[in-house]
Order: sequence, then C-alpha cells, then structure tokens
Amino acid sequence: MSAGAAAGPAVAAARWWSFVDAERQSLALWLPVAFAGGVALWFIVPWQVQRLALALAFAGVGAAALLARWRPLAALALLALAGMGAAEWRSARVAAPVLDHRQVATVSGIVAAVEDRAGRDQLRLLVAPDAGTGLPPRLRLTVRGPPPPGLAPGARIRLRALLSPPAGAAIPGGYDFARRAWFAGIGATGLPFGRIAIVAPAPPAAGVMAWLDAVRARLTQRIRRAVPGESGAIAAAFVTGDQGAIPLPTAQAMRDSGLAHLLSISGLHIAVVVGGTILLVRRGLALFPHAALRWPVKTIAVGVAALVGVGYTLLAGAEVPTVRTILATLIVLFGMVIGREAFSLRLLAAAAFVILAVRPEALLGPSFQLSFAAVIAIVALYESRLGRWLATPGADEGWGRRLVRHGTAMLVTGLVAELALSSIGLFHFNRAGIYGVFANMVAIPWTSFVIMPLLMLALLADAVGIGGLVWPAVGWAMGWLVALAEATAALPGAVVRMPAMPASAYAFIIAGGLWLALWRTRVRWWGAGVVAAGLVLAMMAPPPDLLVSGDGRHAALRLDDGRLALLRPRTGDFLRDMWGDALATDGDAAFADLPGMACSADACVAHIDRDGRRWRLLATLSRDYIGRATFEPACAAADIVVSDRRMPRWCRPRWLRLDRAQLAQSGAVAIWLGSGRVDGANARLGDHPWRPH
Repeated sequence: MSAGAAAGPAVAAARWWSFVDAERQSLALWLPVAFAGGVALWFIVPWQVQRLALALAFAGVGAAALLARWRPLAALALLALAGMGAAEWRSARVAAPVLDHRQVATVSGIVAAVEDRAGRDQLRLLVAPDAGTGLPPRLRLTVRGPPPPGLAPGARIRLRALLSPPAGAAIPGGYDFARRAWFAGIGATGLPFGRIAIVAPAPPAAGVMAWLDAVRARLTQRIRRAVPGESGAIAAAFVTGDQGAIPLPTAQAMRDSGLAHLLSISGLHIAVVVGGTILLVRRGLALFPHAALRWPVKTIAVGVAALVGVGYTLLAGAEVPTVRTILATLIVLFGMVIGREAFSLRLLAAAAFVILAVRPEALLGPSFQLSFAAVIAIVALYESRLGRWLATPGADEGWGRRLVRHGTAMLVTGLVAELALSSIGLFHFNRAGIYGVFANMVAIPWTSFVIMPLLMLALLADAVGIGGLVWPAVGWAMGWLVALAEATAALPGAVVRMPAMPASAYAFIIAGGLWLALWRTRVRWWGAGVVAAGLVLAMMAPPPDLLVSGDGRHAALRLDDGRLALLRPRTGDFLRDMWGDALATDGDAAFADLPGMACSADACVAHIDRDGRRWRLLATLSRDYIGRATFEPACAAADIVVSDRRMPRWCRPRWLRLDRAQLAQSGAVAIWLGSGRVDGANARLGDHPWRPH
C-alpha cells in the first residue's frame, strides 16, 4: 500500500477529531436531535419489517462506532435507536380497542371531560362507556346547541349516538386524527341523536387532577362572564389555556397576523408570571428588616416562583409548550439558587429530551415544533456574535443609542423567530403571515407590561371581591390586541399560501435550520444551503389534480384558476377546509356547473384537460341500481371511476377504479394526472396500529 493511500484515512480521522474538538460544546445538543430523529423515523417508515431493519442498522452503526472509538457517532446512532424504541413502547402502552365500523349505539357511561367550544357553538365530550357495552373505553362526542343542565365531568349520561371509527387523513400526508386519537385512547367519535339524559349528577371532584380540572373550568367561565365577547375568550386562553370560545374569525386573524403564539401558554406567559413572582416576593420581604437581613430572600423568592410556575402549568392543562417552558424555567431557577448560569440551548435540549421520552408523539404536532423552533432560533441568535452585540450595552451608551439598540434587537429577534416559524406554518397549515414581525414588536410588550399584569391584578382583586373594578381594563387591553391582529391580517399581502409541502422538502428545511442553530464554527452556514434546497423542493412540488375522500363519497378537481370543483355541493366544512388548504385555495365550484360536465341524479361524467390529454371521470352520486347495460359501457369509456359503492368486476375503466373496496385499502387518494402518480393515505401508514380498517 502506498504512503498516500495509507495517509488518506489518517487525514480523514484527523479532520474528524479536529472538527469534534472545535464543536465540543455543541455535540451534546445533537443528542436529543438524534433521539427525535429516531422517533420521527418510527412514525414515517410505514412497515414493521422496514422499521426493524432500520433499528438493526442503527444498532450496527452504534456498535461499529464504539469499536472504532468514535463515541459521538455511537451516541447519535444509539439514541436514534432509543427514539424508535420509545415510540414503539408508547404506541403499545396506549393501545386500546377502536371501533371497526360505523354504527348507531346506545351510550351509557361517565363524562370524563367537557370541552366548551363556544366559538363554534358546540361541546366536545369525552365519555367512558360502561363495561360490557362492546364499545371502546373512550368516546369523543360532539354536541351541538345548548347542553342539558348538569352536563359536567363525572356525570353519568345516557344517549343514542351515531359512532364512527376515528377518521384518517383527508389527504395523503395531511392531518391524521386517527393517529392523534390512538395516543389519546379515543376509540370512536360520534354525534348524539336526540337529547342527552343525565342519569346521575357529577359527584364532588376527587383527586388533585380532578380538582384542578374543576378549578380550570370554573375559572374559565368566571373570566368569560366578567369580560364578555372575544376579549373574554382570549383572556381565558391566557389564564387557563382554554381556546374553545375564541370565534373562528378572531382565531384566524391571530394566526394570519403572527400573534397566535400568544394564545398558547408558553415562554412569554411563564416568564411574566415567574419573573413577576420573584420581583414581588423579593420586594415584599425587603420591606421587613429582620427577613431582609437574616433570611435567604433570593432563594425564597425563587422557590415561591417555581411553585407558582408549576401551579400555573397545571392550571393551564400542561400542554407541550407550557411543559417545555416550565422545565426550562425550573432549570434556570435552580441555576440561580446555586449561583451558576444555565446554558440555554442545553436547557432546551434537556426539556425536549424529557418531553419526547414521555410523549414521543408530541414531535409530530405543530405545537411542539413551533414552540421549540422559535425558542431555539432566538437563543441561537443571542449566543452568536450579533446577538451578544445586541444584548450588551456600550461603555458610554446614552439613552438614544440604547433605544436604537433595543429597537434593533426586537426587530432582529422578530425576524429570526418568523423565519423559524414560517416554514412550519406552511407545512402544517399551508399559510404563514408576512407582517408578524412588526405586529409582535407591539403585541409582545403590550402583553408583557399591560395584559399579563392586569390579568394577575384582576385575579387577585377577584379573590377579595373587587374584581369588577379591574376586569373592564382587562377587556379594554384584550380589545386592543384583537384590533391589532385584525388590522395586521387585513393588510394587503398579509398572508402567503402554499399547496401541501412534500415531507422530503420539510425534512431538508428542519435539518438545515438545526444545522444553522446548533453548530458554532463556519460549518454551520452549510445549513443555509440545505434550507434553500428544501424551499426549492417545496415550491417546485405540483399540487394534485384530483382528490378523493376515503369513503369514495366526495371528490374534488383542481381547476385551472386554482379553485376546487366539488362533486357534491353538500361537502362538509372540514373536508372543504382540508382540501382548500392542501391546494392553497379558498374558492370552490360544483361539478354540475362547469362546462364539460354531465351530471344526473345518479352520476357525473367529467372531461378534464391536462397536459394535452383529455381524461374522462365517472363518479356515482346515488345508491340506486343502475342496469349493467347502461353502466358497463360508461365504465369502459371512463379513465377513472370514483364511487362509494363496491363496483362489480365488469366495471373496468381504462386506468383507475376507486370504489369502496379499493378505497378501504388505500384511504383518501390524491392523483396527479400529468405524471400519472396516485398517492393513497394508507400507503404512508403501513401497518401502524391507528391505520383505519
């Protein structure tokens, strides 16, 4: 072997160890990323045999790296393996029976939870049916209209309901309620028939969590009564995390203006509550000379703040952003007590690892991704040279320069946070706000220094019976926040929309963003190229031409002007919204109203021109019998047949038949006519246990 050939591995090893030494402080940050990568792969890889092969590959790489003494690589591989194991364990641990077919049933059981969705004029009930009924152990029922008196957690009820298995994705790769229901233990959803009978009233709350749920419900109602309208609904969301009463237009305006993060109790809210508690306790104890001179005032203040922060988290329902924030806050408070400064990115890494180890399914939710992306981006900014310059006052800095520096810091922070959040918003919601940076420059100080102190003052005043003096001020402050959101959302070009983003493009964007945020040397800038590649892939991905629901009852065609043509005019709002978002369109039309369509009471025949070819679509509308002599030639002349019936074998279209039997296997279908690509929702699920059967 030549000397040059022998030197090759040695040079590579030397470069590897030089890089590891330069990035030694950042290596630990990639450990939860590897764990999260394993979790994501368990959910993404469809078939168990493929997941097993991937797990064996990670184990092999980890063992080989240990033998070669490449410990960082070994740790990453083994943590990815652990992430896959955590997801598998969690999925098996929450396994519960799921309804296998649609049915009308008598439900008798205990109300486990009540979610007041006043913004949509409905309630959501979580019901535990009595044993021996043959029903899943947890049902979610949607009640429209006024509820009967006494409908509360713990009450025994009886009703007739139309029950269905949890619905899968309405479009391949879209929101999958069946997966969410699996991890929540929900085995069926339904709509009640007639009235709900209260067989027995709810007993007094027993246990800490039940007591907290009751307190949360009472406090939410108290705030909504004290502050009427949308302002009260948002005030309740700030205190208890309950967003159910926020009107849909207001919630959409908050999203489009980039202010929706204020509705989810997370960093800003916890910081104000904990920081305010520390300030009040320290200043209060300083008023007493004996306590100020002899007691550990700082430690006492930090301890009280930690208890208040944990209590606020529990009161708000302990959602992912709140849990992430309180974990990070507790670590910071512990560092304050022992006199050490916490490493912020390591603190976030520890919080992410704890959450994913306990609830790995949280990784796929937009709440987890949005909350961590924003905080990681901001912390990475302030650990960079630019961030340190923005945060450090000059030696002879006057008030003018200080004001400019703080304004610049707010603007740069907002830009960085919006860049981190916009791609996640486009992936999950197919839309992102443009002016969120400027709206947040007003909204965050307003929330921190006006809204949150007023809320705390109102709650304290309520405790002594004078809350009526403060709640009007809360309503006024919330009204200004809503007005800001609505004005921002109404600006020209306030929202950018994008059709459904491929998962591969999103993976590039996330990987590139993490690469930019976590490394410290010049190699970090490679991440910008990876992000750019992901954005290019996202923008180049063509939207589907034809969408078919999983039951074959509904279909939608993308028109040349971007609108959707719907097979049935009575398509539900949920399906309209999901399909409209996936294709980034708001308008729709009916098949029967378009040129080139021939519709009767039984079927529609559509002629679709794409890429120089005319396609013929046949879709059934009724369940009435159509004679073979009439229907067989129609099938033979069609390229695609869509039906919610089971088609006979003699119905043979030229290309594709999507009937009840085929759709039961494929789930919802998206079709690209130009390339001939057909994508089914169930193909992405493989044999995961929440796959609809």
